[in-house]
Amino acid sequence: MKKFLALLLVAALCVALVGCAQKKKSLLETIKERGTLIVGTEGTWSPYTYHDATTDELVGFEVEVARYIADYMGVEIQFVETAWSSIFAALDAGQIDTVINSVSYNEERAEKYDFSQPYNYTQYAIMTLADNDEINSLADVAGKVSSNDPTSTIGMFAEANGVIFDEVKEAAQAISEVKNGRAEVTFSTTVGFADYFKNHPEEESLFKVIVVSDPEPNAYVPCLKGNEDFIAVVNEALAQAKADGTLSALALKYFDVDTTTGE
Repeated sequence: MKKFLALLLVAALCVALVGCAQKKKSLLETIKERGTLIVGTEGTWSPYTYHDATTDELVGFEVEVARYIADYMGVEIQFVETAWSSIFAALDAGQIDTVINSVSYNEERAEKYDFSQPYNYTQYAIMTLADNDEINSLADVAGKVSSNDPTSTIGMFAEANGVIFDEVKEAAQAISEVKNGRAEVTFSTTVGFADYFKNHPEEESLFKVIVVSDPEPNAYVPCLKGNEDFIAVVNEALAQAKADGTLSALALKYFDVDTTTGE
């Protein structure tokens, strides 16, 4: 009986060790073995990640950055289009490997995720109706109704400046809320607003856009903590994309200005 129990104990230990060995497989190893990098992105935020109006293909600055990283890793890419409010929950649940969607760094996120080096910079701006004389600077938005997603980094910036939220999920919807008078202001990036007017030139005279921040890094590639090898390869890919001019070319393609230098 003792020998039998000893054998059972050894077998149990072997199973436990195998389980531990499997759990220790890194994210990069999993991606390489699978042959696919699974990326979470919104698909509704032009010009960063959106669908081409003619082909319905998922395109944008962030989409092409993600494809570059996957190519550098030598794997295919799969995009999982997810609303921003639930995109980190998908990352936590292991449904996606990373989020490539102009993810900003903050201390709260850093408690759970590791981050790559930044690869893009942005300026925040506010948009209101052209005849709104009450909003002319960032100091004027406190107590005003802002159409934004409060879970986004831009929404957090708006909240820090005292707005009352009219909660929306998409940038185009946010601008529509201002146009229809349900919100007094909305926050976005300067290139986000510029892209909207590029696609809706007839509306430009309806609004005024006020830049409210200096260029700051706003795009990092995150993953769950403990996957330093994944972050290292992503940093290598981003360094190569910067050195060979790809990042600058993509910024010029989608933004008409190089936003990758921070200048």
